[in-house]
Amino acid sequence: MAHQLTPSQTVGPYFAIGLTWEDGAFVVPEGTPGAFWIRGQVFDGEGEPVPDAMLESWQADPKGRYNHPEDPRSGEAGEFRGFARAATDAQGRFAIHTVKPGPVPGPHYTTQAPHLEVSVFARGLLNRVVTRIYFADEQQLNAIDPILHGVPEERRATLLAEPAGDGGYRFDVHLQGEGETVFFAV
Repeated sequence: MAHQLTPSQTVGPYFAIGLTWEDGAFVVPEGTPGAFWIRGQVFDGEGEPVPDAMLESWQADPKGRYNHPEDPRSGEAGEFRGFARAATDAQGRFAIHTVKPGPVPGPHYTTQAPHLEVSVFARGLLNRVVTRIYFADEQQLNAIDPILHGVPEERRATLLAEPAGDGGYRFDVHLQGEGETVFFAV
């Protein structure tokens, strides 16, 4: 009986080929008032860029309402999709065009700071990993967010997008190793 080698990658690099679409990185269209880019890179445990990853984001609108029938506060969404899907390029870079979400209700009548829920899919991962993108310039709301406060203080910075010079934000994902991004069990 002949033995065949098993491919070294268990997943992908198929994300950009089969799971993204032309305007997938746009939560809102170009020209939307208040819109900006969240740009970053995905890195593996050795600090090398991951060229075949994909990020999915889900977020509330600027008034803190989700574009979903189960959100009783949901209003007219217009061109706000609330969802984006972006693949990384050869240098592991991704970009999501969005607007800042409003605060949303949290557990036990608390308030969650503006954030994006993010799923990361990458080579070698059999399941997605889930994180959040908070905004470093929302100190007051970040200070009372119950989810962010469940993260050890020394690791919270891995969840903060920093303002960038272009009016957008910078957020990198480290799948393992030094500065590993906080991932949540969902």
